[in-house]
This record gives sequence, structure tokens and C-alpha cells, in this order.
Amino acid sequence: MAISFNAATLALLDGRNYAVLATINPDGSPHTSAMWIGRDGDDLLFSTVEGRVKHRNMLRDPRVSVTVWDSADPEISVDLRGRVSMTPDPERLLHIQLSHKYDADPGEDRPGAHRVIVRMAVEKVAGHAA
Repeated sequence: MAISFNAATLALLDGRNYAVLATINPDGSPHTSAMWIGRDGDDLLFSTVEGRVKHRNMLRDPRVSVTVWDSADPEISVDLRGRVSMTPDPERLLHIQLSHKYDADPGEDRPGAHRVIVRMAVEKVAGHAA
């Protein structure tokens, strides 16, 4: 069951703050990736390319953890845990949208790459902004 975010968590998620995604490798060890994030209601959104380690890990095991910290004050952070689902994003719309949020060039994906939108249904929130 998804949860609702408080004002401090919403400020972190909606600001130009980076996040770190943790997924589970096949051997049980963690894999982490820094990333851009967005939000749709109480779901966290991010983009990846099919075949990357995080993509393969989330296909096998949809349980993830995401930490977001305040770029102005890294002591303020929030940890989110939940499960993800993925849908194709052939036009790279989310990736481009997030590049505008972070005021960055979205760059080009490698030839033949297929982007997906990752939607995280958050089940638990903890941290200094929670």
C-alpha cells in the first residue's frame, strides 16, 4: 500500500535534489546508482535503459530503496522503500522532462537503447525529512 508524503519529503522530491537507488544483485549484494527523480502523486519516477544492471535487478526483484538528500544541506535526507514497475518510454519523455528539472542536457542514449519509466510505489519513508 502506497503512503502519502509530508511537506518536507515533498520539498526534497520536487526540488533539484539527487537520489541514490539501491537494487539487489543476483548474489544478494547491493547495487547503487545516482539518478534524477520525479514524482507522480505519491509515486516516485525515474528513467533507465533496458539491460543496465539496475534494470536487470529490478526485473528480477522489484524491491528497491531510494535515498534523496537536500543539495543545499546534505544532513536533510529521506529514505524510501518500495516496489517498482516499469513501462516503455520510446520517446524518452520522462528522461527529457527530468533533464529540464535538473537543468542538464539529456544527452543521447547509445544506438538501439530502449528507455523505460520506472514507477516506485513507496511503502515506507524514514529519515530527517520524514
